[in-house]
Amino acid sequence: MSLSRRTLLSTALAAPAFRFLPASPPGDVVGKITVGYQGWFACRGDSSPVNGWWHWNNNWSQPPAPPTSSVRVWPDVREYARTYQTAFASLGDGRPATLFSNYDRQTVDVHFAWMRDHGCDTAALQRFNPTGGEGPIRDAVTAHVRSAAEATGRKFYIMYDVTDWLNMQPEIKADWQNKMSAYTSSSAYARQNGKPVVGIWGFGFNEANKPWGPEPCQDVINWFKARGCYVMGGVPTHWRLEGEDSRKGFASVYRSFDMISPWMVGRVNNIAESDHFHTNINGPDQAECNSLGIDYQPCVLPGDVAQRQRLHGDFMWRQFYNMVRLGAQGIYISMFDEFNEGNQICKTAETQADVPAGSGYLALDEDGTRCSADYYLRLTGDGGRMLKGQIPLTATRPTQPMLGGPPAPDVDLAAGKPTQQSSQTQHYGSGYVVDNDPRSYWESANNAFPQWVQVDLGSPAAPRRAVLTLPPDPAWGRRTQVIAVEGSSTGQSFSALLPGAGYEFDPATGNTVTLSLPGNEVRYVRLVFTGNTGWPAGQLSGLKLFT
Repeated sequence: MSLSRRTLLSTALAAPAFRFLPASPPGDVVGKITVGYQGWFACRGDSSPVNGWWHWNNNWSQPPAPPTSSVRVWPDVREYARTYQTAFASLGDGRPATLFSNYDRQTVDVHFAWMRDHGCDTAALQRFNPTGGEGPIRDAVTAHVRSAAEATGRKFYIMYDVTDWLNMQPEIKADWQNKMSAYTSSSAYARQNGKPVVGIWGFGFNEANKPWGPEPCQDVINWFKARGCYVMGGVPTHWRLEGEDSRKGFASVYRSFDMISPWMVGRVNNIAESDHFHTNINGPDQAECNSLGIDYQPCVLPGDVAQRQRLHGDFMWRQFYNMVRLGAQGIYISMFDEFNEGNQICKTAETQADVPAGSGYLALDEDGTRCSADYYLRLTGDGGRMLKGQIPLTATRPTQPMLGGPPAPDVDLAAGKPTQQSSQTQHYGSGYVVDNDPRSYWESANNAFPQWVQVDLGSPAAPRRAVLTLPPDPAWGRRTQVIAVEGSSTGQSFSALLPGAGYEFDPATGNTVTLSLPGNEVRYVRLVFTGNTGWPAGQLSGLKLFT
């Protein structure tokens, strides 16, 4: 399937600042930072309906590896509870090259927690043609987004991307009426001017995979408006004059949207081009929208890592500055998680230690400036504060690429530390779980659940991540173990860190399970086993703990 966001080259040029009163009062999109959220990644082994490497690899049936991987940059996956083994070589620092799945609810929970922590107000969940084989996974991700938005106080709305959706006109109406409109009952569903927000991206683009004339597009907009929706339009860059990336005859279609958001990926590639667009494109766009009472929401993008566009944040900040001094009604970040085009603000590999060896991927330090994995999230947060008047308008980027110096090394707190167990079989004692040998392992007495294994960290620590492994050999077939995590300061009385749950160990993904821990300060960490579908005992070859 082709990607929806086309990166066309643009022509454009430069100008003065404009400032207008907004067409609409502040709401969930006006006066806010909205991030485009693809949510379209899956992995084999995540139990998703597609059962493949959805959007990670050109051939979804095969694990990603050079040269078939379909992403341009590598994500930072250290904070996900579960990731999935690829066919890439290990990362530069020796960690396995694993990726996340949006079908796994904890991934979406992590993303929305990052949005909350960095001032991303609203997520525009991209919804592509849901009538084919991808429909069930898109439906599942939508449910995850609702739960995550409600839990984090974020807003979300459905943004239809009509790329390659040839029977779009009747099917988009049926999808909204039969499925998506139900989400407007959520307290987290975005509203503007008291109306639920619906986005439509792709009308009027001069591309073969968006072939409709103006009549069916106008009919769809009118249909949503008749149902009380505030309709946002993701339109061609040159919508106003109907040139270059825009078809002719769409003038009234564009001007019937409640909000217009022209696409900018591939149109601006450096600071000078951003300034040119501010003068010759964005300024006149804002004037036109103001005269018609339409809200204007220009795009801001971080830049393609692979093309070395980011300038350690200066490129993105210049766009924030240009759009805020323009007086734009809101800002659309393109995108939150667009690893396929390299324009993501989601946490990303910092250095070559964080990308697969020999992959050719660049990291955020590609221009020689070290940037933290969350840098573009932090930059977005500061851009949002400038949009809202919480910090002064400034052309000088206030966000530092690194906070407090380089991050602490990712040290395994459990390595080589003293261990104990409730029991063991033969010579398979608990010391094997901390010896860093992937093929040695502890096994408890058989047919005698519950059983436990624990490690003494030697002094209080606050682990936030546990990595559990079984030997990676295929002979260790897939199994699910029911495990609870407990902690103690004394080694005598233990309290729950994570309740018991089933965790799947699969040799296809390295027989590895990663757990997110609450960060309680403890000295002793105990794993309690109450079930194992592969053998009637607790089994573990590795227990690693990280802060």
